[in-house]
Amino acid sequence: MYDIIKSKKKTKTPKSVKQQTSSNLQAYVILAILSIIWGSSFILIKKSLVSFSGLQVGAGRIVFAFLAFTPLFIYQFKKLEWKYIKPIAVVGICGSGLPAILYAVAQVHIPSGVAGLLNGLTPIFTFLLAITVFGKSFKWQQMIGISLGLIGTSLIFFHKNEVTGSFPILYGLLIILATFCYGVSANTVGKYLGELKPIMISTLSFMILGPWAMIYLLSTDFIHVVSSHPDAMTSFGSLLVLSLVGTFGANILFFKLIQITEPVFSSSVSFITPIVALFWGFMDGEFLSIFYVFALMLILSGVFLIKSHKAKSG
Repeated sequence: MYDIIKSKKKTKTPKSVKQQTSSNLQAYVILAILSIIWGSSFILIKKSLVSFSGLQVGAGRIVFAFLAFTPLFIYQFKKLEWKYIKPIAVVGICGSGLPAILYAVAQVHIPSGVAGLLNGLTPIFTFLLAITVFGKSFKWQQMIGISLGLIGTSLIFFHKNEVTGSFPILYGLLIILATFCYGVSANTVGKYLGELKPIMISTLSFMILGPWAMIYLLSTDFIHVVSSHPDAMTSFGSLLVLSLVGTFGANILFFKLIQITEPVFSSSVSFITPIVALFWGFMDGEFLSIFYVFALMLILSGVFLIKSHKAKSG
C-alpha cells in the first residue's frame, strides 16, 4: 500500500520560532491525514471486492494511479534519469505492483482490519532486510523488537474464533509477502535512489507498471461488471478513491512530509495505520478479538524498539 523513503539531508537556513511551530503543525496534520488515508485503504479494498475479483482490484488500483501520474510523466519527461531504470523497476514491482495485487487477493478471505494489522510488519521486514542483505548494523534492542513483531503475528495466524474459524494461513502469507516486498522497495530506494527525487521515483514506477496492468484489466470482464453488477458503482467508486487518494495523493503527501521533516518521523505513520484499519473493520461489522488487540500491541512495540534506535542514532 506505501514506500519508506530515505532522502538526503539538505542544509537549511535557521527558522524563527513562529516558522518552526508552523512547520511542526503542518507535519503533524499531514501525518494524521496519511494515517487515515492508508489505514482506510483496507476497507476500500474490501468494498471494491464486492463487485470485482482480487486481481481486478489490484490491477485497477495500479491503472488509475498510472493514469493520474501520466501528466507528471509528460511534464518531467526531459528531466527523467533513465540510468536508474533498473532499481526503479524493482521499486515499482515490489513497492506498488505486487502489494496491490497480493492485498486484494488476500482480502477475499481475510477481514480488512486484520489485513491492516498485518501491514504493521512492514517496518520490521524493512529492518530485517537492511541488516541481512544490505549490511546495516543493529542493536540487541532491535532484535527484541523483531521477536515481538513475529510473536504478535503468530497470535493472529494461530488464533481461532467462533465467527471466522481457523485463520486462512495461505492468504495471511500473501500479506506477509506484500510487507516483505515493501521492505525490498524501501531498501532499494535507500541504497540506489538516494539522489533521485521521490516524486520522480513514483512517476517512473507507475509508467513501468501501468501499461501491463491496463492490458490485463481490459482482457477481463471489468468493463462488463461495471455496467451490469448491481453494486458496481459502489465498488468502482471505492476503487477510484483507493487509487487516486490512497495511492497517487498519499504518495505526494508522503513526499511533502519527508521534505519538511525527516524519514524517521515520516515512517511513524506505520504506528497508526493498523489502528485505523481495525477501527474501520469493526465499524463495518468485522469481529474484533482481544487477541488481535494484543497482537497489535506486540507488533507496534516491536516497531517502536526498531525505530527508537534509529531516531537516537540518526
